[in-house]
Amino acid sequence: MTIKVAIAGINGKMGRASAPAIVADPELSLVGAFGKSDAAYVGTDIGDLVLGKSLGVKVSPDLDDCLAASHPDVLLEFTVAPSALEHARICLSKGVRPLIGTSGLVAADFERLSSWVDEAGLGAMVVPNFSVGAVLMMEFARQAGKHFGHVEVIEMHGTKKVDAPSGTAMYTTRKLAEAAEGRTYNPREVQDHELLTGCRGGVTEAGVRVHSLRLPGLISHQDVVFGADGELLSIRHDSFNTNCFLKGILMSIKATREMKGLTVGLESLL
Repeated sequence: MTIKVAIAGINGKMGRASAPAIVADPELSLVGAFGKSDAAYVGTDIGDLVLGKSLGVKVSPDLDDCLAASHPDVLLEFTVAPSALEHARICLSKGVRPLIGTSGLVAADFERLSSWVDEAGLGAMVVPNFSVGAVLMMEFARQAGKHFGHVEVIEMHGTKKVDAPSGTAMYTTRKLAEAAEGRTYNPREVQDHELLTGCRGGVTEAGVRVHSLRLPGLISHQDVVFGADGELLSIRHDSFNTNCFLKGILMSIKATREMKGLTVGLESLL
């Protein structure tokens, strides 16, 4: 039986990239989508919007209309964090499993989401990055974090990305904190004196420095740089287009349909 999928944020970069991959997968069926309620594309055929051919499925103005019209098994979520959390709550109350690829969720959001998932007796998934390469980059960084006391994260995205740091960078710092096992990274013998406020980046509770770059021409890139006496270790991942996310998206949709409880990260499926 095919898995019925609806997309939240259909006209965004990830929504537009995901739709053709879902349509091409024989195990999946794209049954609905929505974006901004006042957008000109509301009411148009999803296929005409992103595929160049009709699918017979219209873009809905909002989540409620989408769920009523399409009855999906999984909602693939690519809007903004506050909306994504509310969408997840509504979906779970209606028996729909959310798969969240939106950046910007914080620890309190995960706690709320986990409680909603348990209450509904369903499954949900949050994936900070759908790229297999990016997941491996974070895992390698976690391993290195056990052996280095100094580390900084530099994440780079295009100018349309709103949240900073990225979800991938925040998830990387979470992995590094796990590896530290109570240690604090980047102990300093001198006090920083910033001539420009914030030029040394943000600092996590575990002491990891994070820097966010937003420039035209960038897609999604991250360096995790470790330092020790006489050496540097740099672990880098580059995404040059959205194709690198599609394998992880399809894998996650299929897994979300069957899982129980809240799962965070694509690594649980690898």
